[in-house]
Amino acid sequence: MPQHHDESQLQSQTDTTAADDISTEVYKSDLPGFLGTIDTAISRIESVLLAAGVLLLAANTIANVVGRFVFQQSIFFSEELNRILIILITFAGISYAARHGRHIRMSAIYDALPSTLRKPLMIIIALITAVFMLGLAWYSTQYILTLAGRGRVLPSLQIPVWIIYLWAPIGFFMTGLQYILTAIKNMLEKDIYLSTNVLEGYDDEEIEI
Repeated sequence: MPQHHDESQLQSQTDTTAADDISTEVYKSDLPGFLGTIDTAISRIESVLLAAGVLLLAANTIANVVGRFVFQQSIFFSEELNRILIILITFAGISYAARHGRHIRMSAIYDALPSTLRKPLMIIIALITAVFMLGLAWYSTQYILTLAGRGRVLPSLQIPVWIIYLWAPIGFFMTGLQYILTAIKNMLEKDIYLSTNVLEGYDDEEIEI
């Protein structure tokens, strides 16, 4: 019986520690001044969009399945809503992946260079990627303007089609800002950063995988 009490107490302490870890996982940029404010704001926007998108996608899918098999009636707008949420998650996710240095990198040549050359190369890579992301944000905005001019609407929800693609330029724009901040971070710090909060290299978990 005492052993069971000790195990329960240990589990309670573990759960409390885990909850504390989650509660303290609030991103706060260490970039100076206004740059840090922008970085933190982008992080919060990413978190809200991704969390809301994933939760709504799961809730909508589950509700549609329950409606279909329990009440023999599907939610008529479920497919269109899921399409909107998938677009949201995808384009909010590219900014999130950039923040955490998770985008695929072809780094064979980069890894072979000494650190004195890797740092300026990382700055150049970040700036070039930022230019491409901001360019894609501009082109996607032009595409949305074209769609808006055609006046098309979704069959079920009856909302303009162009609205569901708004997340594309927003996601590209936030990703472009993220890479600009990464370049600035590397200019300010002596270490090499893959993103504003991820140092160059692989952690033990990634090596084990």
